[in-house]
Amino acid sequence: MPRSRVSASDYRRILVSDHPIMDVRAPVEFCKGAFPASSNQPLMQDDERKQVGTCYKNDGQQAAIALGHALVGGGIKQQRLDAWLHFLAANPQAYLYCFRGGLRSQLTQQWLKEAGIDVPFIEGGYKAMRQFLIETINAAPSQKPMLILSGITGSGKTEFLHKRCEAIDLEGIAHHRGSSFGRHHEGQPTQINFENTLAVALLKHQDSTAKYLLLEDESYLIGRSALPQAFYKGMQAANLVVLEEPIEARLSRLLNQYVYKMHRGYIARLGEEAGMRAFTEYLTSSVTAIKKRLGGKQHAEIQAIVTNALNTQLSQGDVSAHIEWIEILLHQYYDPMYRYQLNKKVDRIQFAGSHTDVHQWLDNL
Repeated sequence: MPRSRVSASDYRRILVSDHPIMDVRAPVEFCKGAFPASSNQPLMQDDERKQVGTCYKNDGQQAAIALGHALVGGGIKQQRLDAWLHFLAANPQAYLYCFRGGLRSQLTQQWLKEAGIDVPFIEGGYKAMRQFLIETINAAPSQKPMLILSGITGSGKTEFLHKRCEAIDLEGIAHHRGSSFGRHHEGQPTQINFENTLAVALLKHQDSTAKYLLLEDESYLIGRSALPQAFYKGMQAANLVVLEEPIEARLSRLLNQYVYKMHRGYIARLGEEAGMRAFTEYLTSSVTAIKKRLGGKQHAEIQAIVTNALNTQLSQGDVSAHIEWIEILLHQYYDPMYRYQLNKKVDRIQFAGSHTDVHQWLDNL
């Protein structure tokens, strides 16, 4: 006998296993926040949900239910049902949920059952699972010891993390590298989706054999994604390990990140002309974002060098001129700021060395 509902005790299993979930909330609800393995298959579209909500507020539940059936009936009902059946054909083990695991879940389940398919719905719905993930993040600092990877700008912290099974890449989850030049071609997730994805990553990490949780040293904000306060507080109290890298390697890495990759990405998305305009805007706006810290004179000097490098790139196809402004930014802005911040954490540093040295040290923990 198939289960008609999935209890809260299964939340962890569902999320860790990336169990497919059919989210029957309206698209506007889904866009605000969802779970990594969920797919939006709405019972009602945004305008229909709004009408039903207004009716519920003014005339009560029974009137709202009647309106819902009137709005989503006949051919529209069949369209929704066909979309669910298509999704379930590809994901036959899927569960479904709405916001609270209430009427929308039960009605969707009923229609599917009438079509010959039993699909369990998740008790508590999105709201309860979201609360479970918030609690997961808040409790994470007490689950496994945190270890923070620090390193001067361009030292290759992200590529280092990707080689460690103990690591979670916060910048990868945030779709941002954390600095004024850190944005990706694709936008950042909503704050709720950032937190949901982080929480699922933490659940998977907790179920792994890793003895500790390795994270990059981050500010409270990664782009516009805010680290939850309890989690960030735990990071601020954790021990540090520091990557050290020569200036030549750092410059090469940053040239690749800021120039090669971003330029290629914009061209691939927008074409040569529009892509070059977008890339130019990315560089100039990134420098402008730190104008106050640079000071007006130095900002103008760096912008002039950026403009010259862009003109050289456009006329000669040579990006090497970009090295000049990157090196100035490191010496005049990023490096002093990094050293100032690291000096405040010196009592927490456990080890410092090259990529190879730090890998070896971590392997022996």
